[in-house]
Amino acid sequence: MAKRDYYEVLGVPKNASDDEIKKAYRRISSKYHPDRHQGDEAKAKAEAMFKEGKEAYEVLSDPQKRAAYDQYGHAGVDPNMRGGFGGGQEGFGGFAEAFGDIFGDIFNQRRGGGRQMYKGNDLSYAMEITLEEAARGKDAQIKIPSWEDCGVCHGKGAKPGSDVRTCSTCHGNGVVQMRQGFFSVQQTCPTCHGSGRIIAEPCTACYGQGKIKTQKTLEIKIPAGIDDGMRIRSSGNGEPGTNGGPPGDLYIEIRIKPHDIFERDGDDLHCTVPISMTQAALGGEVEVPTLEGKAVIDIPEGTQPGKQFRLRGKGIKGLRSSVAGDLYCHIQVEIPVKLTEFQRKLLKELDDSLKKGGGKHSPNGQSFADKFKRFFS
Repeated sequence: MAKRDYYEVLGVPKNASDDEIKKAYRRISSKYHPDRHQGDEAKAKAEAMFKEGKEAYEVLSDPQKRAAYDQYGHAGVDPNMRGGFGGGQEGFGGFAEAFGDIFGDIFNQRRGGGRQMYKGNDLSYAMEITLEEAARGKDAQIKIPSWEDCGVCHGKGAKPGSDVRTCSTCHGNGVVQMRQGFFSVQQTCPTCHGSGRIIAEPCTACYGQGKIKTQKTLEIKIPAGIDDGMRIRSSGNGEPGTNGGPPGDLYIEIRIKPHDIFERDGDDLHCTVPISMTQAALGGEVEVPTLEGKAVIDIPEGTQPGKQFRLRGKGIKGLRSSVAGDLYCHIQVEIPVKLTEFQRKLLKELDDSLKKGGGKHSPNGQSFADKFKRFFS
């Protein structure tokens, strides 16, 4: 019976990303897990689908195998159909693949005389903190995925009672040697996929991986002055490596929540300070907030809307700064609303009095009037 297309098996398009392929495999593994089905016939069918999905994932999750499959189909990843692959045959296909594996070893793997070791994938974690926490720093606890040896197979990956055999193709090394004229090339064993072992009956608890996914609590120190979008690296807390390779890293991505009062611009802070029309006209003192408490600014007589006051050192001391930034207070003059008749009368009398004074009470208005006249003259 002809094999189904691996992309069809996983139900993904040919341009699917690594994450899409991984999610599709997890979905199939969960759906066709033999323990989820009752009856010999149903269980046998599910087990066949499970193995088919695992085979497709092992090829499409490996960049080199996927490239070979995309170019040659099943013949590109079947050791019995590929010239010069583990069997000592010397054909053009094996020669071309040899060069492909040279570059694969340089960029993707760690070379050596034994099994190929692969570093685990990196993980990312988005953490939301307040502006105050970003300014002062904090210690936080987060729960992240973790992996531990499977309690059923004790990390072997094989079903209890079944054997784990040494791969007869690579004799447990995880790699095979190829000779092509003057060249001798080492590449991942196509039979055991670099593990050096053959598991005839995978453990049903961990699907033959030897590890199960759990959670662990991690202590994270958020440094004072950190800004939105910055990342903190926690070495070795990513996914585990393959064949003894090192684990990946965990990256904590910082997201700062919007603040009710302040807006951050680098190490500086900005805030809007509303004052009354009379405060703007007569001047006086106004209390303003800072991250360290209250502060007082002097409002000069005749302060106009949009006036900016700078409080030095009342911003944030950034990660790479020796001094704190500044706080900029932007004045917003509020016009009174819902006036009583008495208040309207007072404002009308004030307006009449101001008009008698000419342009000296409204310098911007007088300037605009002059420009208006010149424009239409």
